[in-house]
Amino acid sequence: MCIVASMSVSHALLGILARGAAHGYDLKREHDALFPGAKPLAYGQVYATLARLERDGDAEIAETAQGGGPERTVYALTPEGRRALDEWLEQVEPAGPYPADELVRKTITALHLGTDATGFLARQRAQHMARMRELVSSQTVVLDLGAQIALDHTIAHLDADLRWLETAAARIAPKGKVHT
Repeated sequence: MCIVASMSVSHALLGILARGAAHGYDLKREHDALFPGAKPLAYGQVYATLARLERDGDAEIAETAQGGGPERTVYALTPEGRRALDEWLEQVEPAGPYPADELVRKTITALHLGTDATGFLARQRAQHMARMRELVSSQTVVLDLGAQIALDHTIAHLDADLRWLETAAARIAPKGKVHT
């Protein structure tokens, strides 16, 4: 089972597989379509990730098809993979500093799976607000100018994340659909 927090690409691919079995080419294409602001995945990254998911028992080979071209392996989500995906979707992310991609991947994956994206955003906002209060209150005790500047940077990023969380929540209708 995937338990490393930095496994967001793995979890995003598990989220795509939760919608149905697919081969690497389709997984890459779907990922890049779901996350247009992220760097497109390299095919090598997709296949290396699929190998890890298979090794860890989160995905399995559903079939291998030989067409007119190269052999195409179709992967499917296992029950263990679904549990890993569900656990990942339930966990809130630390409130800064962290790669924002994880927050975005979780939100979009939850939304496309029809799980509680609104609840995730609310829990995440609470986490960010608690961290913001903690950092703002610590500004009065930080004396070093460099530390103050670093703290200002972290607070500014948390503020931007909070604005994004609120915007994302506003775009999601009560039933978890994307406003178009």
